[in-house]
Amino acid sequence: MMFGYADEWWALLFVPVILWVPFGPFLMGAVGVWCARRPGWWPRLWSVLLPLVPVAVSATAVVLPVDGWDDPRHTEDVLGYVLVYVLGLTVLPWVLGYGITRVVRAVRARRERRRTDS
Repeated sequence: MMFGYADEWWALLFVPVILWVPFGPFLMGAVGVWCARRPGWWPRLWSVLLPLVPVAVSATAVVLPVDGWDDPRHTEDVLGYVLVYVLGLTVLPWVLGYGITRVVRAVRARRERRRTDS
């Protein structure tokens, strides 16, 4: 029994959502680096599975009040959620980790090639 009600067990689903805000970008950046360093399907699978619970639960909380879709502000709220929570906290750190790692590896390979050619 949480908060005095027996049916409020679903509040436990929001714990990953709250933890995703401070720690999610670091985890997604690390997974992006992992994907850039190691080819194969295993790192890419974890890139999808890791943010699945926090993003899906929060997306459900944003989208489910179906009766509020008539309000034009609700569409703006959903767009803001997608831009900040999904793209800003989840996708952007992965892309930065992946891209920076690939660029660093390409520069190092070019330097090594240049050093061996000389």
